[in-house]
Amino acid sequence: METMYDVIIVGSGPAGLAAAIYAARAKLKMLVLEKAPMSGGQIINTYEVDNYPGIPQINGFDLAVKFREHCEKLGAEFLEGEAVSFELEGEIKKVILDDNRQFQTKTIILAMGTIWRKLGVPGEDTFAGKGISYCATCDGAFFKNKTVAVVGGGDVAAEDAIFLARLCKKVYLIHRRGELRAAKVLVEALKTFPNVELLFHKTVEEIIGEEIVTQVKLKNLLEDKTEELAVDGIFIAVGSLPDTKAFQGVLSMDDNGYLEAEEDCKTNVAGVFAAGDVRTKILRQVVTAAADGATAITGVEHYLNGR
Repeated sequence: METMYDVIIVGSGPAGLAAAIYAARAKLKMLVLEKAPMSGGQIINTYEVDNYPGIPQINGFDLAVKFREHCEKLGAEFLEGEAVSFELEGEIKKVILDDNRQFQTKTIILAMGTIWRKLGVPGEDTFAGKGISYCATCDGAFFKNKTVAVVGGGDVAAEDAIFLARLCKKVYLIHRRGELRAAKVLVEALKTFPNVELLFHKTVEEIIGEEIVTQVKLKNLLEDKTEELAVDGIFIAVGSLPDTKAFQGVLSMDDNGYLEAEEDCKTNVAGVFAAGDVRTKILRQVVTAAADGATAITGVEHYLNGR
C-alpha cells in the first residue's frame, strides 16, 4: 500500500481502457485492475464489430488489441488481479484483491462490465462446458459440421447464429417471442443462410445428455406442449447481468443490480464513478462504454481539483 493512486480503474473492457487512455493523457497516477488475462471485456468474444466509428468490420479481438496498445503507448499501468472488496467512504479509498493485495486511491472508476445471464433450467449447470457455451466465437470451432442451437433474440444471439452458420451443419435459433429483437441488418444476414432455422414462440425447459449434451426439451408457447430437439451443443445468448454484488448496501443500484449513475458517471458516493455496461443507461455498446470512460476521467479530474 506504499503507492497512492489518483485513480484506480476496475475493469479493462472498452470503458476501462478508454478511461486509462484519458487518465494517462491527464498525467494522473493510475492503475487498471483486470481479472482476465487479456484486456477487452466481452468484445474479445465478438466475431465482428461494425458500428464503432471509423473502424468498420473489425473483429472484437483486434479492436481490443488496438485499445490496449493505445493505453500502453501512453504508459498506462495494468495489473492482473480480481478486486473482491472495497472501502469507498472517505477521501482515501481502498481496493482489496482476492490474494489480499491492497491498494489505496483517491478515486475509483468501476468498469467491471457484466457477466453472462443463465437460463436457469435443469441440466444447465450439469453440462456447462460439455456442450453448453455462452460464447460462440470462443467455442464454435468445437462444433464444426455439427448441429447446434442458439437461445436468444437480441443482437448477440443473431451474431452467434451467423458465426455458427459458417461452421455448423445446422443452426436452430430459439426465441420465446414471434420476432427477433436484433438489429435489422443482422436479421437480414441470418436469412441468407439456408442452414439456419428460426424457432419462434419456444423456450428451453431442460438440457439433456449423458456425458455431453444430446438434446434440448422445448416448450411450444402457442400450443402449450413440449418437444425434444436433437443437438450437439447449445449456445446461450439471453443477455447479461452486472457484476455488482460487492457494492450492495453501499452504492445505489436499480432493481437489476446496475449501478445508478447518470451521464456524468457519478455514483452516490463521492469520488466513485461507474462507467460502461455496469451502470444504468439506455444503450450498452462499445462506443457508449468508451464515452463513459472519458466522461468518468473528466469527473475524476474535477473531483481531485475540488470542483
